[in-house]
Amino acid sequence: MPITDETHRFSAVSARLTGFDGADLAATGLTEVYRAFAADRLGAERYGRLLRELREPYEALDDRTDDELRDAARAVTYLWYTGSWPGRPPVLVSPRAHAEGLVWKAAGVKAPATGPEGYGSWARAGTGGPDGGGGR
Repeated sequence: MPITDETHRFSAVSARLTGFDGADLAATGLTEVYRAFAADRLGAERYGRLLRELREPYEALDDRTDDELRDAARAVTYLWYTGSWPGRPPVLVSPRAHAEGLVWKAAGVKAPATGPEGYGSWARAGTGGPDGGGGR
């Protein structure tokens, strides 16, 4: 996917919101996917406001920030950390987005069910459960 000025602005805003630098975000391979997803979910007006009003590196989300902008910032942060868009129920962008969620990087662990063994591996014999034999 082509990297545009808008992608760079989205990445800069995302870095501010998540506390991860642009290189960490780029390493997920999801910057453009998330940019397009957020733009679609927020709508052109709110998405544009987010990029415009949070572009300054030290501009804080403080008491002067309105609820609409704060909710947009919260949604983008949630997206990066979980791979899902907030809601009831949350909308998972993709299995890869779940695996690349920043929550796992922040905790220093792999996302559950994303290793080579796959989902349910803890229940199979010989996969190294707590007793060394699959957990039974």
